[in-house]
Amino acid sequence: MSAVEKVIMERSSTRAYTEKRLTREQLDALILAGLRSPTATNRQELHFTVLDGDSPILADIEREKNRLRDLHDLPHNFYYEAPTVILISAETAFRWSEVDAGIAVQSMALEAQELGLGSLIIGCIRDALTGDMSERFSKLLGFPEGYGFVIALAAGYKAAEKQPHTFDAANQVTYL
Repeated sequence: MSAVEKVIMERSSTRAYTEKRLTREQLDALILAGLRSPTATNRQELHFTVLDGDSPILADIEREKNRLRDLHDLPHNFYYEAPTVILISAETAFRWSEVDAGIAVQSMALEAQELGLGSLIIGCIRDALTGDMSERFSKLLGFPEGYGFVIALAAGYKAAEKQPHTFDAANQVTYL
């Protein structure tokens, strides 16, 4: 088994983290994995915003997400108390931005696994960041002009282990 296969096979979504902060080297490795990911026509239209898990901006996003979904008293916030959250924004006018951001976030999640960290790919805050408060959040999060939220990644040290998901190749794959 190759090293890449091993990382892919072992990765799962982490929904429990310790309070231990990531080092600057770990953060840089995660960001580099995203930056090195391919983009359509080599546009490189992605922007990465790194936040500490205790950022008041994340609390604002959580409140807006919950307001839009009429949720109350949830046991965890959307990033499960991870010490780091990385939001990926991209040019809203470029038709391949969402695909490019998806590639980048997967590269970052695999890098987290390689570093012995847990990660969670997050899309559930999309409505909160693209709705009525999108301009406010875009400013707070330092998104460049003409950019909007696409996807996020929570990362940190795992407080609990989870088995990777199972699949049914016979029903999920068609060879023609």
